Amino acid sequence: MSKAILVLEDGRTFHGFSYGAVGETFGEAVFTTGMTGYQEVLTDPSFHRQVVVQTAPQIGNTGVNDEDDESDRIWVSGYVVRDPARRPSNWRSTGDLGDRLKAEGVVGISGVDTRALTRHLRERGAMRVGISSVDLDVRALQQRVLAQPQMLGADLSAQVTTPERYTVQAEGEHRYTVAALDLGIKRNVSRRLAGRGVTTHVFPASSSIEDLLAVGPDAVFFSPGPGDPATADGPVALAREVMRRRVPLFGICFGSQILGRALGFGTYKLGYGHRGINQPVLDRTTGKVEVTSHNHGFAVDAPVGERIDTEFGGVEVSHVCLNDNVVEGLRGLEVPAFTVQYHPEAAAGPHDADYLFDRFVELVEKKG
Repeated sequence: MSKAILVLEDGRTFHGFSYGAVGETFGEAVFTTGMTGYQEVLTDPSFHRQVVVQTAPQIGNTGVNDEDDESDRIWVSGYVVRDPARRPSNWRSTGDLGDRLKAEGVVGISGVDTRALTRHLRERGAMRVGISSVDLDVRALQQRVLAQPQMLGADLSAQVTTPERYTVQAEGEHRYTVAALDLGIKRNVSRRLAGRGVTTHVFPASSSIEDLLAVGPDAVFFSPGPGDPATADGPVALAREVMRRRVPLFGICFGSQILGRALGFGTYKLGYGHRGINQPVLDRTTGKVEVTSHNHGFAVDAPVGERIDTEFGGVEVSHVCLNDNVVEGLRGLEVPAFTVQYHPEAAAGPHDADYLFDRFVELVEKKG
């Protein structure tokens, strides 16, 4: 096991051992608080260009399998764990996590005090980071970290989107057709829709309104994804065209931020983001509190508790995070559109918010 170092852009350094591939990698250092679901985290396109710190002390106990991937590859730029499992033990396991990281060329580090690293990021904010198991010169690695691009201003959806359209068929009887814009979609989104009789056509991020309407959609979906929503002018223009035609629209996470911009709101970068599967959110339309799965570093800047008049009619904030009052959802009062900034597909995570897919179907039924 070779030695490795992790160096943050402010110079804070952690020493450990190589985990996964030997090499060097860079990205934005973020932490996620889930006690489980590391395979879903690794294969979530929203983590593109990020180095993920797992706050749970032991990772890899259940190995990896052929069923839980949320895309066709690992997307994280790097991986940080405290105590990797010595051997996997689970009836669904088909392999070892460390071997999977190595096979896909993902550079990681183990033996790190992830609690201290997480506290540092909470106090100082998410920042650029480098991991190296080939060059242990701290000063030299820090200089290479400082030369890396920041997440603020990063336009990444084109790097993770599907190259061509594909279709996920409804399970059982076909009821509705949805055109989904892939900004970094997770497989469980299409599964949740398919289970409700929805056939989903998944489109590249660069698609036009004509492309989407060509499949005769009953509704449109804007997916999660990585990067700064302030750079996504194309999807924002597309969302405005969808609303002008009054086609029902649902957006999740990055898709929520896109719709927020389309409605005239700004977006901003959170200090260290929301990432984990235990985030409390209030549904302001029902008064219920949900335990939810999150993965976002940006948020919509909209006033909570009042009707906001926009080009598309009235809009209200439908969901808020109870930890910090960040906007977690928007709802059109005249136009058939709503969003949530968290993940009702919950892969991994709790299923408190699964009803939002039912709400999406109900929106289509009301439109019909």
